[in-house]
Amino acid sequence: MQILVEVIGWLGALLLLGSYYMNMNGKLAAASPLYIWSNIVGGICFIINSSYHHAFPSVMVNIIWIGIAIVALIKAQQQKRGTVGK
Repeated sequence: MQILVEVIGWLGALLLLGSYYMNMNGKLAAASPLYIWSNIVGGICFIINSSYHHAFPSVMVNIIWIGIAIVALIKAQQQKRGTVGK
């Protein structure tokens, strides 16, 4: 079980850092669904890993991180449909 949790944690790190790197280098827009989903899935991976290790401050940070990403995803979908501000 511990190895699986560590793999999940490293996957989360790769998703978050990889998408951030691509965003900073102009290869992935912050409002793109791929960037947002990378943040959501990466955050979930970190929650799993942090919970296993009883690192609850990290769990809370990642819950907030996912919340921010979900709001961004909703806004991106609304903009796509043209329903923002209506």
